Amino acid sequence: MKIRGLMWCNLVRALEEFGYIPRFHMNWQNKKRVLQPAKLYRRYSTMTVAALPPQLSTDLIKIMEQRILVIEQRNAYLEDFINQPDASPAEYSGPNKELRKLRRSMGLIKQLRAKQKEIDGLKSLLAECTEDKDMTDMVSEELSQAIGEVKRLQNLLLQQLLPKDDADERDCILEVRAGTGGEEASLFAMDIFKMYERYSQKRGWKFEVMSVAESDIRGYKEASGAISGVAAYGKLKFESGIHRVQRVPVTEKSGRIHTSAVSVAILPQADEVDVQLRNEDLRIDTYRSGGSGGQHVNTTNSAVRITHMPTGMTVAIQDERSQHMNKAKALKVLCAKLYEMERSRIQTTRSKLRSQQIGSGDRSERIRTYNFPQGRVTDHRVGITHHSIDDIMQGENLDLFIDALLLRQEMDAVASFSSTDE
Repeated sequence: MKIRGLMWCNLVRALEEFGYIPRFHMNWQNKKRVLQPAKLYRRYSTMTVAALPPQLSTDLIKIMEQRILVIEQRNAYLEDFINQPDASPAEYSGPNKELRKLRRSMGLIKQLRAKQKEIDGLKSLLAECTEDKDMTDMVSEELSQAIGEVKRLQNLLLQQLLPKDDADERDCILEVRAGTGGEEASLFAMDIFKMYERYSQKRGWKFEVMSVAESDIRGYKEASGAISGVAAYGKLKFESGIHRVQRVPVTEKSGRIHTSAVSVAILPQADEVDVQLRNEDLRIDTYRSGGSGGQHVNTTNSAVRITHMPTGMTVAIQDERSQHMNKAKALKVLCAKLYEMERSRIQTTRSKLRSQQIGSGDRSERIRTYNFPQGRVTDHRVGITHHSIDDIMQGENLDLFIDALLLRQEMDAVASFSSTDE
């Protein structure tokens, strides 16, 4: 519980630094009680950054020290091994690769050890010069700076020691599907899809529309896109889930507010080495594209449907004029789906990590509500409400939710890091 409390303090501090605190209310809900948003907001908004302890807890530092010792011992063993003259190049390969992975952590550990040694020396010097005020003041100042540097290095080391998802650095596939709400849901699906397109463009990412299936009123029944950029999947992975909208549809004559929903899925893109597709496992069908697109698109068999026979998974693409381009896009989406399926299976088998994270990405859970009459967007996982819905739909300020979710994941990882050694 102490760690959980610190997690929320750090969350608020980070959001204060981003300048977000005045623009939302927080709602912390658990099984026994619900704290009123206004009271919780006042409680956190009165805190200052200086009042929040920057240092890690004593217990967490002890756990870190144990893991640091293991890293130091492992690094020393690997260095001794690769320095053996009789080792073959094949034997060097594995240890060299592991050493490269440890390089960043070892650099921080060496800096930490040097600062800890410096602190010991300064403390000894301080004990010897108690009668010299000028010297005492100077040593005390240096000691304070050294302690601050140790805390900074400990926080950086913690980041290195926390478990990481290898898929976070990958590009991703975005899938948006209209849910309950009929035509209004398809219109909102189009709005959400374009919101992520604008967000990607603002971040300098490449956004490629993979496929769009339009509704009768030009909304999107479903749409998919490929997002390419640094750590695109790691940034967007918690956007998966049910996005609910409350607004007056353009088809509503009496002005009543309707509630609709769309599902969003964020899948990491797979490399060729991640998913091996055998030709005998694929059934590839071609057919004429439906909907608008010109004479050529509708009169040739350019649309492609690929079925993965072992899993029954099907992907259909008809956006391009070329059958080969549609096939390439369909294979890209199929690989991403199969890769995510395997990742989910492994994660479920190994641990309960998915259920501990901020929303597992399961599309059955409502994660966010877009209330147009009140001009607000609320993320139900972290209890954050933003009161400028137009900015969000234009791809602006979406980082308010994304960064809070990533920070919450990081704090949960700290709690998990601590509990595994208890």
